[in-house]
Amino acid sequence: MGLSSSLVPVASALLLLCCFTARNAAAAAASGGDGGGLRLNFYSESCPRAEEIVKEQVRRLYEEHGNTAVSWLRALFHDCTVKSCDASLLLETDAATGLVSEQASPRSFGMRNFKYVGAIKSALERECPGTVSCADVLALAARDGAAMLGGPAAIPMRTGRRDATESRYGEVERYVPNHNDTVSAVLSRFAAMGLDAEAVVALLGAHSVGRVHCNNLVARLYPAVDGGMEPAYGAYLRGRCPTADAREDTRDVAYARNDRATPMVLDNMYHKNLLKGRGLLLVDQRLASDPRTAPFVKKMAADNGYFRETFAAALVRMSENGPLTGGQGEVRKDCRFVNAK
Repeated sequence: MGLSSSLVPVASALLLLCCFTARNAAAAAASGGDGGGLRLNFYSESCPRAEEIVKEQVRRLYEEHGNTAVSWLRALFHDCTVKSCDASLLLETDAATGLVSEQASPRSFGMRNFKYVGAIKSALERECPGTVSCADVLALAARDGAAMLGGPAAIPMRTGRRDATESRYGEVERYVPNHNDTVSAVLSRFAAMGLDAEAVVALLGAHSVGRVHCNNLVARLYPAVDGGMEPAYGAYLRGRCPTADAREDTRDVAYARNDRATPMVLDNMYHKNLLKGRGLLLVDQRLASDPRTAPFVKKMAADNGYFRETFAAALVRMSENGPLTGGQGEVRKDCRFVNAK
């Protein structure tokens, strides 16, 4: 017997929940963690509209500044990769205390829209002061941002994270992969978060949206185009990115879109492009030739549904990396600064 149209969304959500729960339980077991005490609907009593408010703000900001949705995904990756999903990334440099922001690291080059995290947090503070953590704001904003970009929707995400009281600036370069890293280095870094090769290929699919600054590309373009890059694509990128001897070096501001076909849609065009030699970053293109990752690149290129499902499960798993919970950390009133004692 078929489901009525009114029941289809409910059934879909339940199916997603079962699927993600099974996938993430397996990943947690492999990494020796269980999400650190996070749970679904953590704010159901303390701030019932918390997730709805985040979603409303993400939608509003997307409609005003479309690239914010891309920023949420990158912010969650950078925050969670450095030991813990604890919003340490959001802390600003404070000369008085000697705190140096993770945003100042070369690995954070090109990151932006942090001020809009403050807009989401302010809306939550008006509704439920001192209740919803900045770490949960990052996680929920990434989830809802992915949906706004046409990615998977209705991803069940556990909450209850707490905020760090210190920056991990000195550890960023050790934890966040570089754009020209080997596949082995990238897989090792993600494995520490309980993510396998399949999950890595899915998560890097986020490179199907947004853009890459030319300072991360010129080494593949000059003095000769990288042999692993499609020649016509290399010629196009040379037109976008100036050489080192240009009259005015604009590599820090000039950029190229990750995906020219659907630049603001989170889809499997990333994987299709890799198979054609159109990977922007060296680490991206290497996925298509490494035997540990190439089968997943091909499978995701052929099946967008499979990519979406795998991406959603991997995003949830990443968002649960080493969270602070219970009495650990704090709930910041302003995501930029540690609470005053």
